[in-house]
Amino acid sequence: MEVDGVVYVGRDAAVSLEASREMLQGDGSNTKEQYRTTNLVSSSVSVICVNGSAYTGSFSTALDRAIANYNNLGLSFSLKRTSGSTSGCSATITGNLTSGSAGGSSGFPSGGKPYNAINIASSTSQYGTSVLTHVITHEIGHTIGFRHSDYYNRSISCGSGGNEGASDVGAILISGTPSTATVGGSLMNSCFRSSESGNFSSTDVTALQNLY
Repeated sequence: MEVDGVVYVGRDAAVSLEASREMLQGDGSNTKEQYRTTNLVSSSVSVICVNGSAYTGSFSTALDRAIANYNNLGLSFSLKRTSGSTSGCSATITGNLTSGSAGGSSGFPSGGKPYNAINIASSTSQYGTSVLTHVITHEIGHTIGFRHSDYYNRSISCGSGGNEGASDVGAILISGTPSTATVGGSLMNSCFRSSESGNFSSTDVTALQNLY
């Protein structure tokens, strides 16, 4: 869909013109398993800095936990929280606070680098720190190339909605992940519950370690 001139896939992942052009080279895979976009973060990116200067209180705590979610897996890149400095950063993601309904948005990689922002609605704080951690971790997942685990049927996690479609961004099988999505089965499901722990599921870990 298009909102204020920005194209979104899955309602929370912006696709820039540059990224869209790159993703047109995808293989067209379309499966019901956990999946990624055509674009990923380059192996030359070793430190992704996250500017968390806009986040205080529970948002700050949740950002730290989200960063730890990734760093605890020993991936090919590490996340480093900053307050604006880009020293030692291969790429930078800026954390923004927005108005509107609870949840967040971000975008997909382009040029071998992660999308440069995550946008988290201030109203998400009503659900507590664990849900905030879930939403921030989810949006960071998009910035490094993950699509929704239940993209083929959003009603699995949202209660309504249909197939987001592979679109131009790709829906590429990640080997070793489940053949179908389940409620609570992945932090990358389209919608979150008020009971989210903020932790990766075992299949999320498999997907991340497979790619990075």
